[in-house]
Amino acid sequence: MHSVVLACIGLLASSAKAALQIVPGATWTAHIQAHGGGILQVGQKWYWVGEDKTNGTAFINVNCYSSTNLVEWNYEGALLTRTASGDTGPSRVIERPKVIFNKKTSKYVLWMHIDSSNYGEAKIGVATSDGVCSKYTYIRSERPLGFESRDSGVYVDDDGKGYLLTEDRRNGLRINLLSDDYLTIVRNIYTWPEKYESPALIKKSGVYFMFASQLTGWNPNDNYYSTSTSLSGPWSGWKKFADSGSNTYASQTTFVLPVGDQYMYMGDRWVSSNLMRSTYVWLPLKIEGTTAGMKNAVNWILDTTSGNTASGADEKQYEGEAGMLSNGAKSQSCSGCSGGKAAGFIGGSSGGTVLLSNVQSASNVRTTLRIKRLNGDSSQRTANVSVNGKTQRVAFLPHGGGDPGSSVVHVDLEAGGNEVKISVQGAWGPDVDRVLVPQS
Repeated sequence: MHSVVLACIGLLASSAKAALQIVPGATWTAHIQAHGGGILQVGQKWYWVGEDKTNGTAFINVNCYSSTNLVEWNYEGALLTRTASGDTGPSRVIERPKVIFNKKTSKYVLWMHIDSSNYGEAKIGVATSDGVCSKYTYIRSERPLGFESRDSGVYVDDDGKGYLLTEDRRNGLRINLLSDDYLTIVRNIYTWPEKYESPALIKKSGVYFMFASQLTGWNPNDNYYSTSTSLSGPWSGWKKFADSGSNTYASQTTFVLPVGDQYMYMGDRWVSSNLMRSTYVWLPLKIEGTTAGMKNAVNWILDTTSGNTASGADEKQYEGEAGMLSNGAKSQSCSGCSGGKAAGFIGGSSGGTVLLSNVQSASNVRTTLRIKRLNGDSSQRTANVSVNGKTQRVAFLPHGGGDPGSSVVHVDLEAGGNEVKISVQGAWGPDVDRVLVPQS
């Protein structure tokens, strides 16, 4: 009986963990600023390093976030921050930051695209640190082996050798060998004649996969991959891995993350007119033999131990305008909303509030709510989302017109009825179309 109880407890814990969902293209709870980034696992934690796009293309920070489950993220700090002058000074461009660990030197090495505001310099830069999310010491920038480089990536092979992936649109996409300490570019290993950017490289069962996008600026396109059993080639012709014509589900490759025995695609959904509201598209990437494939999903569940994935649970929706509206909040028309209405005037000086009572859950579970919302501003709004009295501050990015956007928040639900309240005092929150609640 004791072993049966323990097994049941383990199953319940696994189910609770698995109920947290990844929602491609949604605003994460605090709107993570880690664009063009990559993820490195150290011990039991995952570290996500990427660009802060709060001020558009102009460099502010290279940020670092940590997670134990790849869903809930905590801000750890900035690895690099804007300085008074130099490569990290005002009006500079720093993009595609990627961190790798050097076992020989016990140093973390950060490679990134360094450029002027008009993208005319086309350099690569390098920095180091003793800790994955500590402050990094910036070393230098250069044109790798004398060639232009904009979008970039890194890769460490099974034998510990490091490689820098660079995009030179005049001559093609390049794989360059790094020195033993990963700080110097030694020589070119392979160059594709085709002009691709945003490179991401993995290896499974002896087969290398290079993922990359076409050159269409900030606009998405159908991304491609090429395979080989040797980094020096020969490499296969380029093939699409997402549905043709989907523009890689409106995203651009930034990184491919090994998780257990599987892989997760990480892409950026750029909004060129307002880069701070760009979001992230993460999806399961299936690798079999020399074939890669990916399908879109509204939401999905990831087991970080095995890498196995599952579809998100069925959801029940609760209309914002059907909730209890108080302190000036009121129902208003919305052509793109479910039912043609939304709960508006949330926040303001009166503290407009929408309260959804009797939100049903089949069990006690930690799960992910999707909030469909409107925000007509050019900057994000925030509001307090309280579930059964436990409050989190949630970001609501501009939805850009048309249909409502999505924000997600990870919450603890109780079996039976729950209370969900969205409110803010002194500033305007979002217009709430509906809240979608997983049912299993």
